[in-house]
Amino acid sequence: MADTAHTAHGSSEGESRRDFLLYATTAVGVVGAGLAAWPFIHSMNPAADVLALSSTEVDLSPIEEGQAITVTWRGKPVFVRYRTAAEIEEARNVNAGELRDPETDEQRVQKPEWLIAIGICTHLGCVPLGQKPGEPRGEYGGYFCPCHGSHYDTSGRIRKGPAPLNLPVPEYEFIEDLRIRIG
Repeated sequence: MADTAHTAHGSSEGESRRDFLLYATTAVGVVGAGLAAWPFIHSMNPAADVLALSSTEVDLSPIEEGQAITVTWRGKPVFVRYRTAAEIEEARNVNAGELRDPETDEQRVQKPEWLIAIGICTHLGCVPLGQKPGEPRGEYGGYFCPCHGSHYDTSGRIRKGPAPLNLPVPEYEFIEDLRIRIG
């Protein structure tokens, strides 16, 4: 009878020792797997140069009325145009309900004189003309994509051709009167 009690008591110690070793081994395995996976997971984070491109600041002071510049943001051309009073009036006099992608000029700009739009045609990704002096601006005085004949107005809205949507307006804010941050 004493042997039976000793065996039962010894078995209980063996099981608790076995359970402890199982839990400890599992914990070490999980921590080891996490440490091994960390470099792989960390490699998926954006690099510092990519994070730097997530926003860009643009000084608008050198741009004169009627002029436009192109800046690069996230690898895309962004058209910045200082619109004339005539261009603003023309853009505001359009009935948005008649447009393929209905947006008023007021919905597309923060300040009427500044149009900021991503310069990629929404048809097949070409870069429309109309930023530089002498380039064709299409029938509506904005931008013209010669690849397939899309015409945009002075607010960057599609007016004619195969493009389905207006030129996109990126997120931007005026951080000073003549300075914007895109992104």
